Amino acid sequence: MLKSQRPVLRQWHQQTIKPIERPAPTLLMSRTRLTYKTAGVDIDAGNALIDRIKPACDKTKRTEVISSLGGFAGLFSLGNLNCKNPVLVASTDGVGTKLKVALDMGKFDTIGQDLVAMCVNDLICCGAEPLFFLDYYATGKLDVEVASAVIISIAESLKDINCTLLGGETAEMPGLYNKGDFDLAGFAVGIVDKDRIIEGTSVGIGNVVIGLESSGFHSNGYSLVRSVVKECGLDLNKKLPFNSEQTLGELLLAPTKIYVTPILNLLRHYNISSMAHITGGGIVENLPRVMPKKCKALIDTSRFKVPELFRYIQEQGNIPEAEMWRVFNMGIGYILVVKPGDADGIVQQLNGMKYKAHVIGEIQERKTESDPDVEII
Repeated sequence: MLKSQRPVLRQWHQQTIKPIERPAPTLLMSRTRLTYKTAGVDIDAGNALIDRIKPACDKTKRTEVISSLGGFAGLFSLGNLNCKNPVLVASTDGVGTKLKVALDMGKFDTIGQDLVAMCVNDLICCGAEPLFFLDYYATGKLDVEVASAVIISIAESLKDINCTLLGGETAEMPGLYNKGDFDLAGFAVGIVDKDRIIEGTSVGIGNVVIGLESSGFHSNGYSLVRSVVKECGLDLNKKLPFNSEQTLGELLLAPTKIYVTPILNLLRHYNISSMAHITGGGIVENLPRVMPKKCKALIDTSRFKVPELFRYIQEQGNIPEAEMWRVFNMGIGYILVVKPGDADGIVQQLNGMKYKAHVIGEIQERKTESDPDVEII
């Protein structure tokens, strides 16, 4: 019986339910002509930026580059490099909230060096020579003056270390960034012979720790620094008691030191056990990355002077001593672990190249798991 009712129900359904008549949609027409520029992206500004930065980029060009600026990708030939068993090495990084200090100061001609340094200083820790670099510049509205200052700073820093600015990307994204804000990222590629890779496995008890001085906070810990500036009402345009030549803002914008040239020079003459770029996390976090678990580093703070700017920020923000050492580089931007017999010659050579260096500690046995990787005394 149920089966016989189904056609009847279907017929009733078709007769009684009528489709709802809807009015045709009204299309809203813009009263003005919309273009990419009115939407917030200025193609002409992008082209003007390329014209502005091209001369600086051309000066970074190594002989191995076989492409031109403006293509879809950069081409770099490895055929003529003197490397028996080549291994490519890559690193990427940014500048972090140091950008906000640059924006507050309206000063953009050194921030590009920070970007380069953060990438290539990582790259050389395994003994690699930087070959080429790419940058990514993102903003809400492209300011050609600001962007060109940044990218020219990148190019000038690369030229000094014979590294090519092989390409990059400028992204204009209205609505994603606040007015005037921008962000930076960098990508570095280098090369090292497989037999000469430095991994830290050869670090031994009795090795000597050498520290190369930093140029300031470099590009780490600025969220804490900016918090101190804000909470304490510090004036970026005011000169400090210990420095009558530069303002606080200028001191905070001191560009990150690039250690490529002296390190590559040393590698031609010495076998270095390990190297560490002292970035976020300070010595206590970065040095253990290139040491065997059986080792610990004893760092003697009487061997070098912590810069006054670090102590000033610490005092103003009431920052604990332990927090300072696990956030900032505290005046040491790069570390070498070397054999005792090589230490004096390495320090002398570094100082001769105008890179101030000191013996700051030694490698000892880490007897238990509870022992610290790095002990600061």
